Amino acid sequence: MHPLLLNLTWHTLAGPHERFSTGGARARRYASGFSPIVGFADPLHPDLDALRPYCAEGEHFYCDGWSGAAPPGWRVDVESTMFKMVWEGEAPAQDPAPDAVPLTADHASAALALAELTRPGPFGLRTLELGDYFGLFDGDRLVAMAGERMHAGELREISGVCTHPDQQGRGLARRLMLKLVRRQLARGERPMLHVMRDNLGARGLYERMGFRPVHESVVRVVSPC
Repeated sequence: MHPLLLNLTWHTLAGPHERFSTGGARARRYASGFSPIVGFADPLHPDLDALRPYCAEGEHFYCDGWSGAAPPGWRVDVESTMFKMVWEGEAPAQDPAPDAVPLTADHASAALALAELTRPGPFGLRTLELGDYFGLFDGDRLVAMAGERMHAGELREISGVCTHPDQQGRGLARRLMLKLVRRQLARGERPMLHVMRDNLGARGLYERMGFRPVHESVVRVVSPC
């Protein structure tokens, strides 16, 4: 397993995405407007108190890699597990989505609305700034999208994968994902993604595409109390 994969969030927030984050030497978070995700220098013993100065009232944060009781002043709102999957397939020979539109700040509201409808994972109004995002449209309506989020070393996460309910079954998200895989491999990067344990349909699809599960980790939503 790639050594950065066990603490990908921290290596992202303290590395390539430092300019999109806030925090200190022990804990960092994506800044307001991005996905509410936090990372810790020591993921097995997260310093949540170091995060508190950067929290606003009512915020909830996603984190992974630790278990056990929450420290005083914090609570665990949701707990599950997720798989980290890494690309092991061949590079797509051709662009499978040449009709995809690069998503920019002008598409931020439409992207957020689609994410809130389909719930692919934590997503914020500024998430499109974190990497390349592409969408497919039905007229002026955004009906499918996929893009890039975390980035550490050669690892590049594919994220925000979703399709409007009335457009599912057409392979739109798969085409967008393979477009991103092709671009990442051409840049010398290693595509990876996260998928929740209970999302068996998506996990099966990703395996058929060429992703391999390499690690299962605890994922939690936490909040100060």
